[in-house]
Amino acid sequence: MLKLSAVTKRFGMRTVLNAVSLDLAAGEYVAVIGDSGIGKSTLLNVIAGLEPVDSGRIFFQETEITGLGDDQQTLLRREKFGFVFQAFHILPHLTVEQNVALPLLLRNMKQEERVKRIISSVGLAGREQSLPRELSGGELQRVAIARALVGEPKLVLADEPTGNLDPENARQVLALLRAQVNERGAAAILATHSEAAAAGCDRRYRLSAEGLAPLG
Repeated sequence: MLKLSAVTKRFGMRTVLNAVSLDLAAGEYVAVIGDSGIGKSTLLNVIAGLEPVDSGRIFFQETEITGLGDDQQTLLRREKFGFVFQAFHILPHLTVEQNVALPLLLRNMKQEERVKRIISSVGLAGREQSLPRELSGGELQRVAIARALVGEPKLVLADEPTGNLDPENARQVLALLRAQVNERGAAAILATHSEAAAAGCDRRYRLSAEGLAPLG
């Protein structure tokens, strides 16, 4: 489903991604582990076409992302990808229901039943009309996961989704993300600095200045 071939990304004189290669099949859930600032977010950004690569190629469902124009990349992200951010990026003036519905609005898709289903599946039934300020950190992250999955993406990119959570909420969020990915047959990449967070993934890789290496 996803293939990275010798992807390199530099910022000035600094090489952030050094000839990174990765193959990811449908239904796989892999972790990319690395220290803060090592380039995990950059890796997710280049996969999504948000950052250009300096060399190498990225393919998604046999389409070369690195060969697409800006409009084509935007359409691919909108229709095929789901994002879970560490900082949530929940819009404060919108309700839970409105935040979750945003990806469907952008695609002019019917929303009501699908939005209710996904909100219920992440354990927030009854909170549809709540505003973000009324939610806990764990609940906000559940909203972020619901928003990422409501469009039934083929690829989920989760950037430190438990970084702001206490251990119990982190455990629940990771279990929820794994279950939702499994149910929909999507592939997912979890970028994290936490070995514990990565433990439930199918495969684990460590990102360093030398590149991306598999862990046993």
